[in-house]
Amino acid sequence: MYVCICQAVTERQVRDAVQNGVQSMRALREHLGVAAECGKCARCAHGILKECRNCPRDEQAACAA
Repeated sequence: MYVCICQAVTERQVRDAVQNGVQSMRALREHLGVAAECGKCARCAHGILKECRNCPRDEQAACAA
């Protein structure tokens, strides 16, 4: 599913970024461009970030799948 239409960022890309160490919306914006244009994706991206950030490392791999 697309999270950010403006930058063509998918949910999978957000989950992969968190698995690779991204821990904040600022870092997501810098890494993927999420919420850099219109901002409509910010709430969804932040929800995914929170969901995956709280997962233990072994569950983050499953979360990304």
